[in-house]
Amino acid sequence: MKRAAFRLQSVLEVRRTEERAAALAAADAARAAAEADRRATEAEAAASSALPSGPLDPGAFRARMALGRLAAEDAVAARSLATASAEQADLVRAAWTAAAQRAKGLERLRERHLQAVRLAEQTAEERTVDDLVTARSGRRARTDGEAAWRD
Repeated sequence: MKRAAFRLQSVLEVRRTEERAAALAAADAARAAAEADRRATEAEAAASSALPSGPLDPGAFRARMALGRLAAEDAVAARSLATASAEQADLVRAAWTAAAQRAKGLERLRERHLQAVRLAEQTAEERTVDDLVTARSGRRARTDGEAAWRD
């Protein structure tokens, strides 16, 4: 008996591919967010060490203050980038979750289809066995009846 094909198999394969692509994108976004956070932490540490310490002449003090301000601005920009990267990673992770749910839904449909096919095959087999038993029983009854009639 020919097995019924799952008509949505190609869609399921596309959904699985989308899920794998989304998983890779989520991993890349998470790595980028972690790297941005590391750079922001380094920039913040550099900004705190750029502050003037000890006695300095007025020109050196102004230069150190300007460098400290630049370092602080860099740290703020790096932290802002890290926050945006983390938010982007969350969005990509949400897209991955949605893709996984779509694939899982089709996988459940496929499992139901396979179960229905197995059930149909089992029912057909049972029906065939029942027909064979019924036919054999009918032949026996006819043969026994004919033997009694001949005697």
